[in-house]
Amino acid sequence: MAPMIDVRRAADRYAGGDPEAGITTRHAFSFGSFYDPENIRFGPVLACNEELLAPGSGFDEHPHSHTEIVTWVVEGELTHRDSTTGHTGTVRPGDVQRLGSGSGARHVERNDGDRPLRFVQMWLAPLAAGGEPSYEVVRGLADGTPYEVPAAGAVLHVLRPGAGERVPVPEAERVYLHVVHGDLRLDGAELGPGDSARITAEKGLEVTAGSPCELLVWELPA
Repeated sequence: MAPMIDVRRAADRYAGGDPEAGITTRHAFSFGSFYDPENIRFGPVLACNEELLAPGSGFDEHPHSHTEIVTWVVEGELTHRDSTTGHTGTVRPGDVQRLGSGSGARHVERNDGDRPLRFVQMWLAPLAAGGEPSYEVVRGLADGTPYEVPAAGAVLHVLRPGAGERVPVPEAERVYLHVVHGDLRLDGAELGPGDSARITAEKGLEVTAGSPCELLVWELPA
């Protein structure tokens, strides 16, 4: 693979969701009716959705299969009910939630709070289809602590550099970087909230934070 940094802007995300029902979604990849044959996936990453749910709104019970679904809450509280594995819980900022849908799972995602809920949800294709569904929440993932998703051969890093701080980008054949908060410079490119970078076969990269940042960075298999 030739080295490449492909920057995608927040303004170019596909608009989705159901605003009349209090659901606003911005898709980084083809999703549902928003089909772009040149933008279906990056390695195992199938989706990176920015979700905004008004109080009382959400996604009623719906199915998934053959997908690892990782959720990062930015603001508010996400109520999750999984009728397949029986898990019910609340996910808050700093928590990582993973639903491995295996050969089939159903769940509900809602904002049962009294303030807006923002979260980033990322879907990854597993290395092997099928299997039993699984569910996990890690509370308060520390800055820089890797979160492994072995089923997809991927590792998530949550990075929070302060203004002026330089932090290395993990080296992997593929890296997907999503800006949650703040602004930064990556190899001469300025990135802000909602922007992302798809990095292929690059070595020795760093990000320089222009303001306090929060980044979701995936190490991905070739």
